[in-house]
Amino acid sequence: MRLRALRGAITVDRNDPDDILERTEELVRSVMERNGLAPDDLVSCIFTSTSDLDAEFPAVAARRLGLDAVPLLCAREIDVPGALPRVIRLLVHCYGDDAAPPQHVYLRDAVSLRRDLQGAQ
Repeated sequence: MRLRALRGAITVDRNDPDDILERTEELVRSVMERNGLAPDDLVSCIFTSTSDLDAEFPAVAARRLGLDAVPLLCAREIDVPGALPRVIRLLVHCYGDDAAPPQHVYLRDAVSLRRDLQGAQ
């Protein structure tokens, strides 16, 4: 096993606490399921959100999923003109199997951020 990093992103329909939490849970679950991860495999998670999402911290969703022992951090994405709106991004540091290729996860409209990974979605 070695330390690796996994990326993911998802779009949110509204700047609403419930929507932010539901979509973040969907993203975290998908990253963990596709990579065969358990909470004990996670070292840390960094969440970023675009400036139009400020109704709730995405890390709250990870806590609701039971990631109580994992260090979590929320930050704001750079506000680039013309960028995709209402996006939550995730960077997970975890222990993983060297034999299994990492499965980065881009959901909903966020698939447009990494079209090169669409075959792996």
